[in-house]
Amino acid sequence: MNSQPVTVDQKNRIIEFGSTSDKKEKDLTSTVDKEHGQMIDEDYAAHEKSLVRKLDMTLMPTIFILYLLNYLDRNNISQAKLDSIEDDLGLKGNDYNIAISILSIGYILMQIPSNMLLTRMRPSLYIPFWVCIWSCLSASTAGVNNFSGLVAVRFFLGICEAPFFPGVFYLLSCWYTKKELALRYAVLYSGLVLATAFSGLLAAGIFAGLEGAMGLAGWRWLFIIEGAASFLVGLCAFFLLPDFVHSETGSAQWLLNDNERRVSMSRMARDAVSNQDTDNSLSHGLKLAVMDLKTWIFALMLLANQTAYGFNYFYPTIVEGFDLGNRTITLVCTAPPYIIAAIISYIIAWSSDHMGERGWHISFPIVIAIVGFIVSVSVLNVAARYCASFLYVCGVFAANATLYGWAATTLGDTTEKKACATAIINVIGQFGSIMSPYFFGSHDAPRYTKAMILLMAFCALEAILCCAMKVILRRENKKIMAQFDGTGLVPNLHIL
Repeated sequence: MNSQPVTVDQKNRIIEFGSTSDKKEKDLTSTVDKEHGQMIDEDYAAHEKSLVRKLDMTLMPTIFILYLLNYLDRNNISQAKLDSIEDDLGLKGNDYNIAISILSIGYILMQIPSNMLLTRMRPSLYIPFWVCIWSCLSASTAGVNNFSGLVAVRFFLGICEAPFFPGVFYLLSCWYTKKELALRYAVLYSGLVLATAFSGLLAAGIFAGLEGAMGLAGWRWLFIIEGAASFLVGLCAFFLLPDFVHSETGSAQWLLNDNERRVSMSRMARDAVSNQDTDNSLSHGLKLAVMDLKTWIFALMLLANQTAYGFNYFYPTIVEGFDLGNRTITLVCTAPPYIIAAIISYIIAWSSDHMGERGWHISFPIVIAIVGFIVSVSVLNVAARYCASFLYVCGVFAANATLYGWAATTLGDTTEKKACATAIINVIGQFGSIMSPYFFGSHDAPRYTKAMILLMAFCALEAILCCAMKVILRRENKKIMAQFDGTGLVPNLHIL
């Protein structure tokens, strides 16, 4: 083997990777000298591969299932609408729309304080705790008997669900690097998409098999069964979720060995964009997030996206308007667009990670969604409108997963800023979930022409903001490169 010098980067990597004592550092350095710099790099890569594989086999399945159940609990009201919930609770006029949007108000109130607390608490305890609480609240929906009771349960359900998604969104960004995140966010977000797909199938089975069992309506059994499932998985999550990379608590204490823990800290430190702040206080992190223009552009992008998939709570009603058959057939026909959307999301996210690009991977699906909305309002043919729903469902959901990953890796100056910024983005985004139900007036059912036009406009807004963000980040990258010009160092830049 030809003799090669040990580079500064290799030596730094060795010290980060193996230095638990002076003796170990000396031994490792001599090993590199002996093997000419290759052995330690290979060992490091092997431990990094093992680390990512273990996270993919524990962290990812756990949060995927939890998010799927989270959205089942949140979205089952749209399936209940096809049963007797409106008649049983005496819902009239905009009562159903209010019941949907009130959850987002509770969600908004809790998100920012929750993510600020998360940086000072153990995610392996904090997140599963709230999962178990929201599961009980969701199941209690089966016991309400009027509109007021439904609104009260939905409001507190929003508060209890708020810590979960921004919490795991932030936790993933603490364990995975920029080039790994888009696909992982797509996997996480596909839990929402698949939940929407299978909620119709699950509801069809429950309504057909348990309607009237023990004197309870089918929609009440729907809330009970899905709430109980979430609670059981929440208990398992206490043992399967890790804490932060610098911690040895949570699943890391039994899942990772010493080398993998050191690699996890080392790779996240090197992955940070080369303009990091050193003040780690919560107040400074909040200030950085609020003062950064990018936070608000990402927030408006998510607001536009969340508004654009306002059709989600009304999709069963939209499909019912196609008059494809009885209630069971209608519920079954709601599934295919979301299953295809999950597959498309994986492909878009993989391509985004592989190419190291975000903006066009968001804009292109959004343009496809716009085409779907245009077809929906332009034609009367049922087959064409059902096919158009595939376009807007796939387009909106495929863009969303990549958007989350782009925001998390762009706004990571400090751990505290990342936590605050991701919470702010999610909070602003939730206003879309509050607005969009009111686009769908009962007098416009089942075509909802006005709603489709408004959703198309918000898609266009998201695409414009996406292009603006690419311009801003390109300018920031030039500034970072100018700071490192002549130093011989290669900075980490923002992904465009």
